[in-house]
Amino acid sequence: MRIKLNVEYDGTNYVGWQRQKNGTSVQQMLEDAFFAASGQRVGITGAGRTDAGVHAQGQAAHLDTDTTIPPEKLSFAMNAHLPADIKVTNSQEAGGDFHARYGAVAKTYIYTYYNAQHSSAIYRNTTAHVRGEIDVGAMKQAAQHITGTHDFLSFCASGSEVNTTTRTVYRLDIVREKPFLRIEITGSGFLYNMVRIIAGTLLDAGKGKIAADDVKKIIEGRDRSLASPTAPARGLVMKQVYYDDAEF
Repeated sequence: MRIKLNVEYDGTNYVGWQRQKNGTSVQQMLEDAFFAASGQRVGITGAGRTDAGVHAQGQAAHLDTDTTIPPEKLSFAMNAHLPADIKVTNSQEAGGDFHARYGAVAKTYIYTYYNAQHSSAIYRNTTAHVRGEIDVGAMKQAAQHITGTHDFLSFCASGSEVNTTTRTVYRLDIVREKPFLRIEITGSGFLYNMVRIIAGTLLDAGKGKIAADDVKKIIEGRDRSLASPTAPARGLVMKQVYYDDAEF
């Protein structure tokens, strides 16, 4: 049977979601936990390959197994073998045609800045520190150019292997709750480092380093060098993955 997992993790201590030779990944920890619980070695497919240091509140994944552990109990069985910074928050049987990666119709990410004179001790792993005044109105004005369907090549880091760099951003909200400044973005899919580059560019608009209307020119320029530096990984959280248009 195919089982769908919802996974939450603090990505600080990991090289990202995907298995790699240079360190421990979230995928590896989940596969090892499943083996410890069931005695079976299986591959676990995630909805998105989050980078090193990026977190998830609602990562989705699937695995195929003939284990006798009931699907709804698998989260408990796996969590018994997982560290405190990775947890399976839900497990359930899914149809055989369900695919965590290719079946996703949209994803929501949240990027959080900690806007204060000093960085936070408590939130050091989940926010990016920024000092000084930020014009949230300018950020919102700049964000209007990002929503919609565009070629986001200017917001894609090198090394990405995709057939097209066109994506649709359905919603982009900016919320100020001092000292936090949150950017919540929902789209059909995201390119390599796309959300973090958008976050860095919107911050530059808020700091007055670029004009809000410059974002339109950046998109039309289709050149990564036109956009701002990539925001740090620690401020990014994968909030939710959607498999039905009605969900979002």
